[in-house]
Amino acid sequence: MSSAESRSTTAQDARWLAAAAALAARARPSSQPNPGVAAIVVKNGKVLSRGWTQPGGRPHAEAVALAAAGEEARGAALYVTLEPCAHQSQRGPACADLVCASGLARVVIGCMDPDPRTSGEGLARIRAAGIEACYLPSPACARSLSGYLVSRRLGRPEVTLKLALSLDSCIALASGESQWITGSEARAHTHAMRARSDAILVGGGTLRADKPRLDVRLPGLETRSPERWVLTRGNVPEGWNALRSPSAVSEMAGIQYLFVEGGAQTASAFLRAGLVDRLLIYRAPILLGGRPALPDFGLASLAQAHGRWYLAERRQLGSDTLEVYETAQSSEQSLER
Repeated sequence: MSSAESRSTTAQDARWLAAAAALAARARPSSQPNPGVAAIVVKNGKVLSRGWTQPGGRPHAEAVALAAAGEEARGAALYVTLEPCAHQSQRGPACADLVCASGLARVVIGCMDPDPRTSGEGLARIRAAGIEACYLPSPACARSLSGYLVSRRLGRPEVTLKLALSLDSCIALASGESQWITGSEARAHTHAMRARSDAILVGGGTLRADKPRLDVRLPGLETRSPERWVLTRGNVPEGWNALRSPSAVSEMAGIQYLFVEGGAQTASAFLRAGLVDRLLIYRAPILLGGRPALPDFGLASLAQAHGRWYLAERRQLGSDTLEVYETAQSSEQSLER
């Protein structure tokens, strides 16, 4: 194969992996406690089948895609966002073994699995079966698996902090009134983000003052409401869970994606603890002169504020603007995978 053909194949592989990464959104968060993986079977440039991790974590994406392709999978290529698992389970065979028995000609993996039961073994087993297999680092795949990767790397959920602000970075009037700063499009986007989260958290003051429902109120997604948590050392209402301190997020078993909605003291506490991986800032074109979004969260010098965040996305939501910021560390690590 010439260098030009190799570059073309690599670019095409990257596109199929990006398509698989987009498909993986269908698995989040219902795949909990397993990662939300997606797989696409391609033959002669056409999609034979697709699969994503099913609710509760089984069947896995590869099993779904290969079952749908059937005998047509022979000689085809499999694009999968995460390395096929190599460990047996009471709930089903290892995906690496399913791949080995499928008759596939080629497998392209977008992200290696940090799970020590699989890490590298899935890829090695597929190659040992005589199937061409490669790892092509895909930022899109890493992003689609970010909660799983953070939980494996840091032993805690990926934390997204949401702030709805005025132009002067206030979250409420001086009186405390805050509903609604942003418009309907921004609120709908917030509900979509809730639907993609395993758990949602507010502070005790927000719970007492606003009595939020924290559910998903989008047509067709009402059943995707996440677990409700509150940052408090006191008692919590029925149907709520208590998080005693931000550092206790490591004890939230099985939760990969935590969505923090505030208020100011809770946001500050998570930032002070260095536990925020992503910021969603919904900014409305209004001036309030009211309560600031963030009280002091412990920076000792201006130098500490620089180099931590980068702008990952900006979009218009009606009259409001959404800015998505990620940590520089998260960006570097996702590109390395």
